[in-house]
Amino acid sequence: MIRVGTCGFCEGHAKYYRDFDAIEIQWTFYRVVGERTLQRWREEAPENFVFSIKAFQGVTHPSNSPTWRRSNVRPPKGTGFLRPNSEVLHFWRLTLNEASTLGARFILIQLPRSFKESEESFQNAERFFKMAERRNFEIAVELRGWSESGVKRFVREFNVIDVTDPLIRAPLHRGDVNYYRLHGRYEGGRIVYNHAYSDEELERTRRRILGWNRSESFVFFNNSNMCADAKRLKEILGK
Repeated sequence: MIRVGTCGFCEGHAKYYRDFDAIEIQWTFYRVVGERTLQRWREEAPENFVFSIKAFQGVTHPSNSPTWRRSNVRPPKGTGFLRPNSEVLHFWRLTLNEASTLGARFILIQLPRSFKESEESFQNAERFFKMAERRNFEIAVELRGWSESGVKRFVREFNVIDVTDPLIRAPLHRGDVNYYRLHGRYEGGRIVYNHAYSDEELERTRRRILGWNRSESFVFFNNSNMCADAKRLKEILGK
């Protein structure tokens, strides 16, 4: 099974639920989302609709990250980088509670490029994943700027899903569920979100997703043209 959606609601909720069968919630990264809001989203969605939420930035991003400017929480020192301290673990528990309220299947941990491929990062992650409760959620991790060998070691050592762009490389985890994020094009190693995917890019995406699919694949667009591109991919897959 292959499900396609976007990173955040790209259109009105009722229409989105008709057009797509999965979504990655972005608000939970930037802000603490109220319980009533999460409950409303769950109640208005179809029964088999799949939610993924992005872990709050206090888990992944340091207090000097510009992403905090959009937050409704003042960043304490020591946040981010999966540091196994009380602040990071508090924000992880907050994410877990939001995921439970929403009835999410996945929690996405998207680490910044400043989370370097190093033994310190592995040590932080090792202690974090030993201390952090998972409940029944599937944990997906996006590592930016890491080598393939580093990504493979990370996702297999900590038993998480390797989040990748199918136009860049194949997933490196061991499980049967794949999780893809398409951000746009890349220039000099940086993401250019202002991008509309060509027919050739979407066809190549289709071939790779189908070729790497084992049980289930989830494909989320996060570019400026995400709504239209996600619908086009769904159409291509349907053929």
